Parts: sequence; structure tokens; C-alpha cells
Amino acid sequence: MLLLVGLGNPNPNNSNNRHNVGFFVIDAINQKFKLSKQKPKFKGLLTTGKINEQKVFAIKPLTFMNNSGVCIKELIEYFKINVKDVFVFHDDMDIDIGKVKVKFGGSNAGHNGIDSIDKNIGKNYSRVRIGIGRPKKNSTGADHVLDNFSNDEKGNVEEVTKNIIESLSILINKDLDLFSSKINQKE
Repeated sequence: MLLLVGLGNPNPNNSNNRHNVGFFVIDAINQKFKLSKQKPKFKGLLTTGKINEQKVFAIKPLTFMNNSGVCIKELIEYFKINVKDVFVFHDDMDIDIGKVKVKFGGSNAGHNGIDSIDKNIGKNYSRVRIGIGRPKKNSTGADHVLDNFSNDEKGNVEEVTKNIIESLSILINKDLDLFSSKINQKE
């Protein structure tokens, strides 16, 4: 069993924020692979289904970013999902918009959602870091992640989301390097 997690903030005012890029990816996965209707469970919106004959759970935590780990911990304990079978999709300011980096474990790099997950389940899971670029000179990091995508940025995010979906089978087979290179070579 695999768990796909998209990080974001559930408030409707946040729906187009850069911080919510993880939610966009989960919505696209749900649609493409025809996962079940979203149900409110485990402090999140949960869907289930199969991708490449593999049982998959996908969740968008409703706990707000800083408490994302609480939702994930409850879910993996209930379904007995191994932490190494968790994939978290989240925004990253240190990566250019339209680019993706994937890693297993590592530091949270100041991302509060990842910090919460690390504190609740440890660090032995995969992170799909989706670039949102650096803030403008007169903007703080907090303002940047909570700002909406510009129209150009939205196009880039839609493109990278499509590329993630097309290569998802590579990701769930845990070939992280191949997944990264396939996503980032597409233009």
C-alpha cells in the first residue's frame, strides 16, 4: 500500500496559493487515475484506488500546513502503511518554478509542513519538492508561499503537474532519480 500526500492549506482563500501546489497534484492524481470520491477521514480528504495494480491512498490534510503530520500519522497507523511507502508533494522556494526535485529523507529546509511530518512519522519517506521560486525582493517567504500564482506561474504549475502524472508509475516504483530527470527534461 502506498500513501500519496499533497500539502496545502484547506481554507478556500488559499486554494490558488503557491503553498497549495501539493493539493493541485493530488487533485490531478485523483482525476487521472479515477480514485474514489474524496471523503473526510483522518483529518483530511481521503481517496483510494489503484495505480498500476497497486493499492493507493491519497490525502489532502485539512489540519493546515503546520500540523500536516498529525493527519498522516493517524492514517499510516490505521492502515499499517510503512513510512517508506509515503510520498509527500509540497512546494519548495529553493527550486525554480516548473522544476521538481525528489529525495528520500533529509532535512525539512524550513518547511513547516515537512517539519510536522518529520516530528510525527520520522524522515524515512519520499518528498516530491515542486518549485515555486524565490520571493520578490520586497516580499517575505511567508508572504510568497501564501500569494496566489500569477497566470504565467499557473501555466508552469499545470505543466509540471501533468508531467508528474505522466511519470507517476516511475515514482511509485521508487526510481526517484529517473522520475526527477523525466520531469525536468520536459519543456
